[in-house]
Amino acid sequence: MAKLDPELLTLLRSVDTPTVCNAIEVAQCKRGFSKFTRGTMICSDPEGGSIVGFAKTAKIAALDPPTENQDIIKERRMNYYRYMSEVDGPMVTVIEDVDYPDCIGAYWGEINTKVHKGFGLSGTLTNGVMRDLGDLAEAFPVVAGSVGPSHGFVHVREIDTPVNIFGMTVAPGDLIHADRHGAVVIPSEVIPILKDSIHKLFASERLILDPAEKTEFSFDDFQKAWEDFEKSRT
Repeated sequence: MAKLDPELLTLLRSVDTPTVCNAIEVAQCKRGFSKFTRGTMICSDPEGGSIVGFAKTAKIAALDPPTENQDIIKERRMNYYRYMSEVDGPMVTVIEDVDYPDCIGAYWGEINTKVHKGFGLSGTLTNGVMRDLGDLAEAFPVVAGSVGPSHGFVHVREIDTPVNIFGMTVAPGDLIHADRHGAVVIPSEVIPILKDSIHKLFASERLILDPAEKTEFSFDDFQKAWEDFEKSRT
């Protein structure tokens, strides 16, 4: 897993996920990038900024009681927490609830958010359920599939394996950016040029936004601005 340039990390935390999606297209010089979530997700702290970090993954279930021996379930639970406690740099938990779309188990509440924040993780992305709104750990955003009151029979199924969150496949160690819009996996090959790509994106957007924000803005003004905008992207 690559280290993240501190300046890039600060920049990524300051921008939203749509900006990152657009910047990936700038970096790749094409459209068609597709490793982002589909559908509407719920953010525990919409104004709290972005979640950025390398993925620590697991799978859970809660609809039915586990069928394995209780000693195995308990051992896997402790292995899960040990795995999540091994933090080196910015990291986020990415948890697939395999009951989706019928998730009922609110794994993310007051206790788990405070435990994972204590480990040094930056936030959580899940297709599952969160609860305890108002009592979650501060500065630990959760982007989830739904809100619900109970944890059901929640238990850990797998640790450190690929997961699927709202149509987005995430491998352990993938660089994640998430906020109230959903989430995206940042391709490893664009990480070295992503900072420049974000700044290039900002500059090209001003070619449209600056004229549009003036008191008078005609179609001719738009047409000229759009031509300049298109040239900047080629």
